[in-house]
Amino acid sequence: MLIETETTPNPATLKFLPGQQVMSSGTRDFAAPEEAEASPLAEGLFNLGDVVGVFYGSDFVSVTAAPGVDWAGLKPDVLGVLLDHFASGAPLFKAGSAAEIAVPAEDFDDDPEDAEIVAQIRELIDTRVRPAVARDGGDIVYRGFQQGKVFLQMQGACSGCPSSTATLKQGIEQLLKHYVPEVTEVRAI
Repeated sequence: MLIETETTPNPATLKFLPGQQVMSSGTRDFAAPEEAEASPLAEGLFNLGDVVGVFYGSDFVSVTAAPGVDWAGLKPDVLGVLLDHFASGAPLFKAGSAAEIAVPAEDFDDDPEDAEIVAQIRELIDTRVRPAVARDGGDIVYRGFQQGKVFLQMQGACSGCPSSTATLKQGIEQLLKHYVPEVTEVRAI
């Protein structure tokens, strides 16, 4: 089995492509070892000690190293854990685990009068933004729209990425403002 590796805009995160489906739908972000208890793979990666984030996309796993960790030393260990998991055919989540389904963080309550605007925003995010962000090893999730402000959550390689502010302001904000004039600002939560 060959697992390809790609760099991401976040120097602390590498994207690993096992050549097979990882998540059948949605994504899953593990930002701490405690969150990984439901997934043997994420648990194994966190147990390496130098991993501070694991993210599952449809066909990739992004792994974030702790500050100051050299990927040259960590990468073989991560590849070993990934190879063992995917070669064994082990499940991604423990049976019966509530974590099998990604549970979104609490969203803002959108004003029902903004339903058409919210639908436009969600469609643009799903069709234009999320595919581009996934190529970089992460995801971006809509959390709410209030008084012209769009609230988004960055996950995976995008969370904590030095260029995430530029992505939000110069990319996503400009795109949303262009197509949805009611949008005045985009904020990360």
